[in-house]
Amino acid sequence: MGQHRRRPPRRRFLAPTLLTMLSVLTVAAVVAGAHSVTSEATAAGSPSVTAPAVAASSAPPSAVPSPADAAVRAAAAATGTPAAGAAPTDQATDAATDPAPATATAPAATPSVALGTTAVAPATPESATVGALFSGGVAAGNHFCTASVLHSTTGNLLLTAAHCLSGTAGVTFAPGYRDGTAPYGTWRVTAIHTATGWSRDGDQDEDFAVLETASNGGRRIEDVVGANQLGTDEPFGATVRLYGYPGGAEAPILCTNTTGRQGTYQRVVDCPDYPGGTSGGPWISTTTGHVVGAIGGYQQGGDGPDTSYSAYFDHTIAALYEEAVESAS
Repeated sequence: MGQHRRRPPRRRFLAPTLLTMLSVLTVAAVVAGAHSVTSEATAAGSPSVTAPAVAASSAPPSAVPSPADAAVRAAAAATGTPAAGAAPTDQATDAATDPAPATATAPAATPSVALGTTAVAPATPESATVGALFSGGVAAGNHFCTASVLHSTTGNLLLTAAHCLSGTAGVTFAPGYRDGTAPYGTWRVTAIHTATGWSRDGDQDEDFAVLETASNGGRRIEDVVGANQLGTDEPFGATVRLYGYPGGAEAPILCTNTTGRQGTYQRVVDCPDYPGGTSGGPWISTTTGHVVGAIGGYQQGGDGPDTSYSAYFDHTIAALYEEAVESAS
């Protein structure tokens, strides 16, 4: 069973009265269930579970806008007014200067909303680090899971759920994907790293994966959109921002709520309307800014849209991360 001694998790969440006693906030519903086939550890060139080859990057690296520009454009689109100071929306005419990488190692400012409320994620530096995985051209309906950029010295790592994919052929990642466009370009996945318990036995307590990506025109993905710091051994009762790309939607969703404990090595959180496609979405702590989970784990993320799970991040994922960094160096 890998590095964990796995115990069967309880199948029901704690009762409201007990939640109150434990000071754990949970509000209605969240989840991403089993959204793609079970994965295993593989290297570049292995068959993809989701088939056709993916199109080349939707924007040349020199035309990649900064997360700040994307946020300005999103605001302009919502109001119908020109975005003052923003680069042109035509990717071919975007500014050719290197954007400053987004900083996602500290808590990011997001609009104040009630806990347990799900809505379209605003365009922010943090949401720019989250994107969709594609197994074909970057277009509406072609994404199958969610991933996020993981901070590393190599600058080319992603975090997702292990059950999302078993091969790299034709798989690309589009950070900040919205409405059929990839504002920062696309990045080819070249290798998958999973823990031993997952690759051998499909252990739900190790349903996480670290992916390597190829540079895009000589530029590493972290240099373009920033990254989230891996957080391990952090409290189960953490308040997190939960991102994901529903299979039937063309923009990421966001919900903030407090997590609980579901068995020895599983987190649980309630947020509504996280269906298929959101697997692999990051759980970002509002206190530390660290990514402390990814939708997956128990029931491969949950068997309904309103409660999500994540394998607990401890020494197992820390060791996997170090392995990926060494491999990518």
